[in-house]
Amino acid sequence: MSDPVKTPRRYDASRRQAQAGETRARMLAAARDLFLEKGYAGTAMPDVARAAGVSVQAVYKAFANKASLLKTVFDVAVAGDDEAVPMADRDTVAAVIAEPDARRKIEMYTAHLAALAPRVAPVQLLVRDAAHTDPAAAAVWEQIRGEMFAAMTMFTRDLVATGRTRPDRSDDELRDLLWTYHSPEVYELLVLARGWTAQRYGEFLAEAMSAAVLATAPR
Repeated sequence: MSDPVKTPRRYDASRRQAQAGETRARMLAAARDLFLEKGYAGTAMPDVARAAGVSVQAVYKAFANKASLLKTVFDVAVAGDDEAVPMADRDTVAAVIAEPDARRKIEMYTAHLAALAPRVAPVQLLVRDAAHTDPAAAAVWEQIRGEMFAAMTMFTRDLVATGRTRPDRSDDELRDLLWTYHSPEVYELLVLARGWTAQRYGEFLAEAMSAAVLATAPR
C-alpha cells in the first residue's frame, strides 16, 4: 500500500502582513510622539526603534531615512491611516465633489479640515520649523506645500464649475486665497496662539473662504 500523498501546507500570508502592519503602526506612532516631544533634529532613528520595540534596521527598512519617516507621519495624520489611497480618491473628497452647492462644498471641506487640524497642524508646523535648519526636512516641507497647492487647485476648479465664484477674481487668485486660508499658520495664530476651538476655527474658515471666493449671484 503506497503512502498517502501529503498536501503541501498553504502559506498564510495574512497573519504575517497583519503583524507587519502593526509593527509599522508602532513605528509611526513612536516617531510622531518623539518628533512632537523632542523636535525633528532631536529625534534619531535609534530613538524611534527603541520606543517602538524594533531594531534600527527595521525602521530603516520601512522608511529609508528620517525625512521619509517624517513625511509618512504627516501623511498618516492627514489620511487617518497608512493605506496607499490618494486623498483625491477618498470618500470625504468624493462627497465634496458630488455636492452641487458651492457654499456647502466649502462648509463640508472646512468642517473636515477643522476636525483633522488638531492632529495634522502640529506635525505640519513641526516640518515647517525643521525646514529652516535641515535640508531633508526642507524638501519634505516643499513637498507638503506642493501637495496643498495641488489640492487647492483642484478645489478651485470644482468651485468654479458651479458658476458661483467671484467674477472679479481670476481662477489663480481664487486658488491662492484658498491656499492661504488652508495654511497651518492660520490654525497656529487662531487656535494655538489665541485659544480658539477647532470648531470655531472651522467656522471662520467657512465664512472667510466663502466671502473671498463666492459671488452673491451666479457667475
